[in-house]
Amino acid sequence: MASLYDDYREKLQQIADVRYSLAVLQWDQETYMPAKSAATRARQIATLSEVAHNMQTDSTLDTLLGKLQEDKNLSEDERKNIELSLYDINQQKKLPGSFVRQMSEAISQSYQFWLDARKQNNFRLFEESLSKLVDLKKKEANYLGYEGHLYNALLNQYERGATVSMIDPVFNNIRQPLKELIDEVGNKPQVDDHFLQQHFDKSQQWKFSMQLLKEMQFDFDAGRQDISEHPFTTNFSSEDVRLTTRIDEKDISNMTWSCIHELGHGLYEQGLPAKEYGLPLGEYASLSIHESQSRLWENNVGRSISFCKYMFPLLKSYFPTEMQKVSVDQFYRSINKVQPSLIRTEADELTYHFHVIIRYELEKKLMENSITVKDIPAYWNEQYKKYLGVDVPDDKRGCLQDVHWSHGSFGYFPTYSLGSLYAAQFFNTALSQIKDLQSEIVAGNFAPLLQWLRTNIHQYGRKFTSEQLCERVTGEPLNIDHFMKYAREKYAGIYTQ
Repeated sequence: MASLYDDYREKLQQIADVRYSLAVLQWDQETYMPAKSAATRARQIATLSEVAHNMQTDSTLDTLLGKLQEDKNLSEDERKNIELSLYDINQQKKLPGSFVRQMSEAISQSYQFWLDARKQNNFRLFEESLSKLVDLKKKEANYLGYEGHLYNALLNQYERGATVSMIDPVFNNIRQPLKELIDEVGNKPQVDDHFLQQHFDKSQQWKFSMQLLKEMQFDFDAGRQDISEHPFTTNFSSEDVRLTTRIDEKDISNMTWSCIHELGHGLYEQGLPAKEYGLPLGEYASLSIHESQSRLWENNVGRSISFCKYMFPLLKSYFPTEMQKVSVDQFYRSINKVQPSLIRTEADELTYHFHVIIRYELEKKLMENSITVKDIPAYWNEQYKKYLGVDVPDDKRGCLQDVHWSHGSFGYFPTYSLGSLYAAQFFNTALSQIKDLQSEIVAGNFAPLLQWLRTNIHQYGRKFTSEQLCERVTGEPLNIDHFMKYAREKYAGIYTQ
């Protein structure tokens, strides 16, 4: 005889079925969808979004959860699922179904306008649809409710409990030491990376990326990789995870580290407990923890000298002519070159955080009406000059470079920096607990690190908040000193003169 908890599981999994079907349509929209189907796809996505919302806010589910709250026989994990489901449903109940549909349609349409604006390198083609989205996000924040800054309601969607009063000190504390380290590095002779900007055949890059992902433990029986305008990862279960990348034939590093970055996301999704499909404990902890996984593999592993000793011979086998006169040490230095630049996804580990800070401050100003959407290009260009000392030549390499706003993802960007900080702290702990980890990486054996992540992070899903998980894994809350120590030691070895 089915229990109330079994009924709950079935209802949650049915909602997940609809949401993941919706995710398939969104993945297709960004990979293979014909251009003429954009309007119809927007309708399909909006319909499924509304259906999922109505299923989640149905009174029968509410009643069922109320009864389960009183059940003293549930296990710890079962109680946690109920607690988190109640939170999720209460959040969803604040949003009218008609608004969910309106938001979904606006996002689908906005994405197409963003694509067109990028192709034509003209922000004005995106301005109207983005203005509509910003207005809707303000409306959403008011539906959800917040204390203090309106932006807090949006931050909370990606990092539960996050507020501007929490994130401002993190950025304020890291801004000065980062700037000092960047200036210190900038006074040293620059590393040579000219050999990264040769012609690298697209098909060879693709083959290289696929072998790299396989050797780094991505399970292709439970996922795949495709090409998209902006690299991203999505999943339809822990056994169906989709990575995307983009290839620039003039820059081998563009594809390589976007693949490794998305690999980190993909490994996390594949490591979530399949038995909890559709339930909160089958979902990731937070966006910052998700980013910690991608940044750990991309930077702490992927840009290390140990990794270069493993990976460079593999790269050389695909591009023997292009890499003929390059040594492992030269390659390592080149991929860690510190230089203020225009594109966030291609930025080095140090200047990267200023890309995030610019977007964070811009979003706050949009939400508090300090600036409007039409002001974005001028504000963007001014901030890039202020923080990074670079002149933005056009919209495509400026305020149109990220896909996030066209997805309605306001409040997402701070998790990129938080993720990098968590990554350094997690990796530092892994080094102390995994015997000869660097030697294993040199040998191309990534299983020990992946198993450590599976055991300490992936298996728990949403059971813990970011800070709870950090303390559980490392013995302390988020501490930027781990990142700064890692960065100082690393770049002192690269910029030696």
